[in-house]
Amino acid sequence: MNPIRHFIDTQDFSKDELLTLMSLIGQLKEADAAGACPKLLEGASLGMLFEEPSTRTRVSFEVAMTKLGGHALYLKPGEIHLGQRESLNDTADVLERMVDVIEARTLKHSTVTGLARQADVPVINGLTDYNHPTQVLCDVFTMMEHAPAGKRLEDVRVTFVGDATNVCNSLAAICTRMGMHFTHAAPKRYQIGEQVRALAEENCKLSGGSWTATDDVNAAVREADFLYTDLWWWVGQESEIPERSRAFMPDYQLNRALLSKAPAHCRVMHCLPASRGVEATDEVLDSPQSIIFDQAENRLHTEKGLLVWFVYPRLKRPSEALKAHYRGQLESFMSRTSELALGEGHGR
Repeated sequence: MNPIRHFIDTQDFSKDELLTLMSLIGQLKEADAAGACPKLLEGASLGMLFEEPSTRTRVSFEVAMTKLGGHALYLKPGEIHLGQRESLNDTADVLERMVDVIEARTLKHSTVTGLARQADVPVINGLTDYNHPTQVLCDVFTMMEHAPAGKRLEDVRVTFVGDATNVCNSLAAICTRMGMHFTHAAPKRYQIGEQVRALAEENCKLSGGSWTATDDVNAAVREADFLYTDLWWWVGQESEIPERSRAFMPDYQLNRALLSKAPAHCRVMHCLPASRGVEATDEVLDSPQSIIFDQAENRLHTEKGLLVWFVYPRLKRPSEALKAHYRGQLESFMSRTSELALGEGHGR
């Protein structure tokens, strides 16, 4: 068996690998649209660990596994002992013997990395406080579908408006990895941190992309092909809501006035859920320029691609002769013991 590879961060993958993954996503999307999604993961199981509620991540992974012929188990706090009555390592050691892949959506990034260090099956990061790699893989795939005619991926300009969320961090990483041009527009206090700046800088040296962080939101949107926004506060930052609202409103709200300063072909993106009327207005989110629900749908196709990529090469494929051997052996065994199984031989 090859060494275990996980999907924890897009930084762990080359540009060519990410492009190949997106090609797989596209083929699976096409097959699904034709009603012919192949059952590539028949008999496989996915364990889904969730430390907080989810709509897109949960539904997309569960439906993806079903469409591929596998089975998904939703595991949430209170139903399993993760990190409470059972150590993280013990949970990983148990799950790896029962499922073929683990998806984990956790509050702390260290939980996902800890699972990946311990588990002998692939671990897919479904979101942490640091990053959201499945979302941004989906986002770049969606951008490729909606890029201006004739524009190469390497020429695409993406402007993220708002707080340096886990999605913003991930978007900066993958865009610069792919040779794209990424801008983060936010008040200085809420711009991407030094760790993300450093990796973006390193990515650009290799890919030819570019990045910048600015508090001049009007300049930031002027050449954008895609305008992206997200929530202005994360779990645990509720006490900061008044301060954050004052910092972002109204200049950094994605509204009609701000969108009018972008090129006419510019598309609007949001990972959802959205606080409508806060980081973005209904008028913009529901406008013809919005592709937020194309994004949401593409989470399903992205998860299909990730599951196939990481699980399919690891599945055993017994010959028909071997399957017939075991079936015959077990049918013979049950025919000899059927009376016991039915309780008919009890007391003789």
